[in-house]
Amino acid sequence: MNPNDGLSQSLSGAASTALNPPATPLITVDPYTSIWSFGDQLHNQPTRHWTGQSHALNGLLRVDGRVFRFMGNPTFVGDTMVQAAQSCQVGVSSTPHEVKFCTSLAGDSPGSDQWLQPAVNHELTSTGRLVTELLQPDRNVIAFHSQNVGGGSPGQQFMDVRLLQERSMDFHTAIQTGRSMSATQSRYTFEAGGMGLTVTFTAPLLLDNLDVLSRPVQYVTYRVQSLDGQAHQVEIYQDASSDIAVDSPGQPVTWRRGRVGGKQPLRWLRAGTAEQKILGKKGDNVRIDWGHLYIAAPDQSGTSHRIGTLAGAVNQFEQEGVVSDLRAGGRPNMITDGTVVLATSFNLGRVADQPVERHLLVGYDDLKAIEYFGQPLNAWWRRHDRQIGGIGSELIMEKALSAAETDYFTLKQACTSFDQTLYTDALQAGGTTYADLCVLAYRQAIAAHKLVAGPNGNGLASQPLFFSKENFSNGSIGTVDVTYPSAPLFLKYNPTLLKGMLEPIFHYSESGQWTKPFAAHDVGTYPIANGQTYGEDMPVEECGNMLILSAALAHVEGNANYARQHWPVLTTWVDYLKRAGFDPADQLCTDDFAGHIARNANLSVKAIMGIACYGYLAGKLGDAPTETEYLTLARNLAKKWMILAKDSTGDHYNLTFDNAGTWSQKYNLVWDKLLNLNIFPSEVAQTEVAFYLTKQQPFGLPLDSRCTYTKSDWIVWTATLADSRADFESLIEPILRFATETPDRVPLNDWHETTNGHKVGFQARSVVGGYFIKMLEK
Repeated sequence: MNPNDGLSQSLSGAASTALNPPATPLITVDPYTSIWSFGDQLHNQPTRHWTGQSHALNGLLRVDGRVFRFMGNPTFVGDTMVQAAQSCQVGVSSTPHEVKFCTSLAGDSPGSDQWLQPAVNHELTSTGRLVTELLQPDRNVIAFHSQNVGGGSPGQQFMDVRLLQERSMDFHTAIQTGRSMSATQSRYTFEAGGMGLTVTFTAPLLLDNLDVLSRPVQYVTYRVQSLDGQAHQVEIYQDASSDIAVDSPGQPVTWRRGRVGGKQPLRWLRAGTAEQKILGKKGDNVRIDWGHLYIAAPDQSGTSHRIGTLAGAVNQFEQEGVVSDLRAGGRPNMITDGTVVLATSFNLGRVADQPVERHLLVGYDDLKAIEYFGQPLNAWWRRHDRQIGGIGSELIMEKALSAAETDYFTLKQACTSFDQTLYTDALQAGGTTYADLCVLAYRQAIAAHKLVAGPNGNGLASQPLFFSKENFSNGSIGTVDVTYPSAPLFLKYNPTLLKGMLEPIFHYSESGQWTKPFAAHDVGTYPIANGQTYGEDMPVEECGNMLILSAALAHVEGNANYARQHWPVLTTWVDYLKRAGFDPADQLCTDDFAGHIARNANLSVKAIMGIACYGYLAGKLGDAPTETEYLTLARNLAKKWMILAKDSTGDHYNLTFDNAGTWSQKYNLVWDKLLNLNIFPSEVAQTEVAFYLTKQQPFGLPLDSRCTYTKSDWIVWTATLADSRADFESLIEPILRFATETPDRVPLNDWHETTNGHKVGFQARSVVGGYFIKMLEK
């Protein structure tokens, strides 16, 4: 039997063999619990948070006593080469032959800078391989800088430096024979010591089940089978680093272990920071440092656990084929340098032709998820609970782990079924390339959000709020012009989640906290949603977005009940577009990285479509006179737009009304087609598509004539304007080429260079949910 047969069957109709993601999602819960394998090989480097910080998951396979590495690239701190200065003050030498500090102080007031040059003199004969490579036999200078923000005299200021040797685990590497990805699952296959190993990461992000979607527990499954016809003794080791629960390495952590009883008992390990400053940090390139990482496995013979150092756990597994924790009891313990591993080993016994499987649960309890206008909110799965910490919170997480274990086989089947359905639907909508793009986007788009229970009570009546985070763009939360491109995925699979994205913006205006006559840009900086923090407004952009998305909801739901709830503020926003939208003043739009621009033709399209959508909604609400008024106005503005935006060549429409010879993607036109509003004559879109096909670069259609970079989400929207499948596929094929060939092997970024395939900025953002727009066409 081929050990990959199960893999092939489960992926049949769910993914293309040509799909080569730049990074593969492993654990994708939310913007904080998000672990990826960058590049092609699962064992080539440490697994990482989407920001690039090491969030290590290490896996070892032991076959007949020989150890093979299949996941991660574990390293551990070895010998201390140069001791820390400890209490040595700035400007004072440490012990001889270790570290001497040279300092230049720019002052002693808060904000002053300190520059240190530790001069390291060390004998090479006692330093080992790393020093031989990096340090010279004579004097070595290592300079670093810090800023004094606390004041004080030089005698009260301290800076420390020490050098530690980093050592890698010297194991054989399992041969990776395959990597495949479907919407909710990532799979790797390996060969080692005569055995075949399949490792599957399953993220049950099923949008029709909000409880499961929100539950912060995902699965790793291991399947082994003999390849050489012989029986082999097999053990598997898996660990997860406590660095997954800190923002920066070195934060002190506590840990404990426990057991969940019942029909399917589990043993769990957990780790988290000692400080536990809940919701105490916000920003872009940051990671969570409150709550706890959990690792759990069914409590069965042959499964054992250990909490401790990486070196200790790995060494024990190498020698004994097992990990065991010698610490008694479940009391918390602290380690000063903040790094432990939660390790689990599985003894599979002698394995021959009959496959043997084990699985692990990886979870994260964040205790409180979002601060919303001063009130800490629970994640949706915790909506009935008021606990913040302590034993009560631990029991709540135990229930979640137990439920996840009970659901394991059902959810695996549900995920496989959904993966096949999604791929088939996307294939029918746009072809193989399009289906692959949807697979690439699915988990990333969802996991860049957090689903929480709204503040209207903790019972079943709580409203789901679905907050996006602007990953590697500015860290904003609930950004309207991130919701806009992300929306198609949620319009397709669960419009309730789009309402949960729009609701905070509506609330912000309706509560009186946002008083401007146009929609806000955001509601804060993740995870603090206390009001807009972006430095500049996007008036036309955000008004148009909110009106268009409200109409899109009415279109997919068949009624405008949601818009009815917010009609006064929608009226305020459409009035603004009537006054200032058609010929926009100098301002930012969603493509703010390209800078200010006045008389933006594509932004004008958005304003026109926003006005039309208001009329469409009025019609859905039974107000025929208002429907006629606004649709007529929009059509008249569209005729005026065609005259002002038309280039003198007649073969396209310009970037701005007053800049001949320019061009831009008019992706906002797509809603005219999808909502069947007939605001612009069809010739406008088809003229543009024909022109775009002459401007393609190897890795995509540039955003506009000012540059050669692009946004891949907008390309898919632009391609959806095409009437022919051939033109659609021609426009989207370079996007998949970019994802496959880009030299930047990181979670999919949506802003890249079309000439050479390099990323320009952003990564792991939710906006790739916009790839699903073609699936809304029918």
